[in-house]
Amino acid sequence: MIENFAHWIIRWRYLVVLTVIGAVVAAGTGMPKLSMSNDYRMFFGEDNPQLLEFERMQNTFNKNDNIMFVITPKDGQVFSVKTLKAIQTITEAAWQIPFSTRVDSITNYQHTYAEEDDLIVGDLVADPEALTAEDLTRIQTIAINEPMMVHRLISPDSRYTGVNVTVQLPGKSLGEVPEAVAYARTIKADMLEKFPDLEIRLVGLAVMNNAFPEGSQADAKTLYPTALIFVIVTLLLLLRGFSGTVICFIMIIMSIIVAMGISGWLGTLLSPPVLSAPIMILTMAIANGVHMLVTQRHEMAVGHDKISGMVESMRINFQPVFVTSLTTVLGFLSLNFSDAPPFHDLGNIAALGVAAAFILSVTFLPAMVAILPAHSRKEVLGKKALGKFGEFVIKHQTRLLVTTSIVAIALVSLVPKNELNDIFVNYFDETIEFRRDSDYASEHLTGVYYVDFSLTSSETGGISNPDFLNKTDLFSQYLRSLPGVIHVNTITDTFKRLNKNMHGDDPTWYKLPEQRDMAAQYLLLYEMSLPYGLDLNNQIDVSKSSTKISVTLDTLSSNELLAFEETTEQWLKQNLPDIEAGASGPTLMFAHIGKRNIHSMLIGTTVALVLISMTLIFFMKSLKYGLISLIPNILPAAAAFGLWALYSGQVGLALSVVTGMTLGIVVDDTVHFLSKYIRARREKNLTAEEAVRYAFNSVGIALLVTSIVLIAGFMILAQSHFVLNSEMGLVTSTVIALALALDFMLLPPLLMKIDGPKKGQ
Repeated sequence: MIENFAHWIIRWRYLVVLTVIGAVVAAGTGMPKLSMSNDYRMFFGEDNPQLLEFERMQNTFNKNDNIMFVITPKDGQVFSVKTLKAIQTITEAAWQIPFSTRVDSITNYQHTYAEEDDLIVGDLVADPEALTAEDLTRIQTIAINEPMMVHRLISPDSRYTGVNVTVQLPGKSLGEVPEAVAYARTIKADMLEKFPDLEIRLVGLAVMNNAFPEGSQADAKTLYPTALIFVIVTLLLLLRGFSGTVICFIMIIMSIIVAMGISGWLGTLLSPPVLSAPIMILTMAIANGVHMLVTQRHEMAVGHDKISGMVESMRINFQPVFVTSLTTVLGFLSLNFSDAPPFHDLGNIAALGVAAAFILSVTFLPAMVAILPAHSRKEVLGKKALGKFGEFVIKHQTRLLVTTSIVAIALVSLVPKNELNDIFVNYFDETIEFRRDSDYASEHLTGVYYVDFSLTSSETGGISNPDFLNKTDLFSQYLRSLPGVIHVNTITDTFKRLNKNMHGDDPTWYKLPEQRDMAAQYLLLYEMSLPYGLDLNNQIDVSKSSTKISVTLDTLSSNELLAFEETTEQWLKQNLPDIEAGASGPTLMFAHIGKRNIHSMLIGTTVALVLISMTLIFFMKSLKYGLISLIPNILPAAAAFGLWALYSGQVGLALSVVTGMTLGIVVDDTVHFLSKYIRARREKNLTAEEAVRYAFNSVGIALLVTSIVLIAGFMILAQSHFVLNSEMGLVTSTVIALALALDFMLLPPLLMKIDGPKKGQ
């Protein structure tokens, strides 16, 4: 049947090629519809509980996506006339940033003080050029002693300051974030030219969002060409022919076009994980072509012409190529169990690419082989060396079986030493400007991690209730006592300051008002005095029944953040049981996603393992060989995580998908080796040792080359600027290397021990 199909493809080769090209072009028209996501929320599914809580809080209070200008005077003096003038200028310019709703700095901080019986509210710095040395000292003293500013807008040593811009993105266009960040960068460039004695850096959630597409595009410009060049060189060296290299290269490009084009038609948004899909498809698509062409080259070397050689190659390889493609697709589809939607997209696109590569390898490839000239009858490079290695394995089968098993078990035993942990700012490496600037801001001014707590009273206007204020203040002081907390922004500080102001600025009155009506009057008077854009909507809701406490944190790991969340939850339950409280923020969302993803991917990997096992048993028509195949298929990922425990020991979001993803990939080598082994046993009636020798001679070099290409492809991915991609690439390449080692040094001895010296049946 396969031979008839091969003859049909070759007979109608020109029609097949034109049909395939037409189908690829049709699919590829979807590529222009692809667009880049620039929202960190892309990592969270619509039903993610942390996202839902975050959205609830965002709807209750003002949204707090931000862009912060971190400003460093080269002379180390923030409180000088020229620096304050610069800060005031930047503050005024920042209001023009698209979608900005609020700008906070030390110059426009709404300072309050008493003047007889009046409450005066105004900018801390109204006219920098009119300030005397005494004024500068007074302003500095106010700023570094004001809880709302220190560690947020000014460093305690007065050497660093910030201008924080709150942006409220409508979410109607993917161009909103780039537009806002581009304007901020224009302001930065203008201010650096106008004030050359300053250093300015940009941080914040909007800047982080913008870093995702920028870093991805930088990866695409460097990693894609590197991978393509490597593949071309490898094919030329292996196949010793130009036509085979051209065919494989065209197949790879077509597979990528089909996968990305269909994804465009489906409305898939690009993200850093998704942009690694072309490299994955590129490296995996080559495997089918290599197996087909290596077998054809072998047949030509023993006297067949290119047509009969291709027909025989199709007969021998069609089933194993189909099985390996199917298992690879199943492995990638298991990523749909992930809690992070970008990994769904990555799995689906890669699965489309692998499926396209299979179809092309059994239609386009044989048709093109029949069209293009093929004069070389040389065996592929390295075939004899693999034959000698096979003899070594046969000779030392017992020793290899024992040694390889011990090493594999030792590596697997290290897996529990891994810790589920992550640092989401470190998703970007230090070549990304956002990462460098964030590290700088965390070290000198304020943290880039924050957690928001909402406390809700049981009544409208309840935030003025002295009992509620006292409980809010108690919690605020508790938060300030916790390790890792840099700054706590709480409404109780405002009430204390107003109470002091309304008692003639007497420091002894820096405490919460004791009467509800007095607190309400203070709040009303203060709110009526605030200028547009600097109201309290970022701290209290419209009904004045809830307040938000914003906590700025050090750069903590996910485990530390989860411990922080649990500690505060327990404290609230024990000390404020009657207060409705919630915690949210991107920091907590990213802290939870890694662990949630591990648990969901355990289910996905199990489902993939069951389906792949059933597939292998069905196509091999043997329960025994199907079960044997599980050993070299499961061990590589486990052993790789054992090595990772020695190298890093930190398993985060990216690595949580590796086992499911690689399960389908590593099956390829096992299937091809076992298919040749079983063919030798059943069709040629060879002993186990003779069948192993046959497998090494017929498919060994193809397995080696495809594995090298896969390892190299994922190692190229490991050079990504995104740790999500680089760690995934590094561990995946390790899994593939270990899979090849086990398929060469554990599987053959295991087969020979189980089947013994008897002839095949």
